[in-house]
Amino acid sequence: MYAVVTTGGKQYRVEPGSELVVERLAADAGASVTFDRVLLVGDGEAVTIGTPTVDGASVSGTILGEELGPKLIIFKFKQKATYRRTRGHRQHLVRVRIDEITASGRTSKGEQADTTEAAPKKPAKASESAKADDGKKPTRKRTTAAAKADSADVAPKPAARRRSPAKKAESKE
Repeated sequence: MYAVVTTGGKQYRVEPGSELVVERLAADAGASVTFDRVLLVGDGEAVTIGTPTVDGASVSGTILGEELGPKLIIFKFKQKATYRRTRGHRQHLVRVRIDEITASGRTSKGEQADTTEAAPKKPAKASESAKADDGKKPTRKRTTAAAKADSADVAPKPAARRRSPAKKAESKE
């Protein structure tokens, strides 16, 4: 079973057990939230479309936590005038897990995921994951000269040697 709900001026297609990120709601993490504005309910081949909403349909979920959206930069500029203004912000969002969809006497529940279990931590850098895997240092990237030499099957040029000032003076005499 799936449904299309509207919240924060946007429409979302939801299923039990799915997570979605919506505009900020006035509730704390762990609180239950109900979306009453259900525009469409689909159950297999049967699809119910509301005018504008489906009567008696609701979607309930649990708030998992707050997030910040991507950084948006607003830049105003006018030609031939020294006018430049830069502003920006990050939208406040909420992550919601959909628990059940109720429509026309039928209820569809999703699998309850344990939020108490901690997710495995990801290593901060790729080098840390390489050390953790086999205990060896990660290999360094090849220089472009070495890579070109392999592709052209030509030996790279040796680096220029610097002569000491004493040897320069001897060679001039």
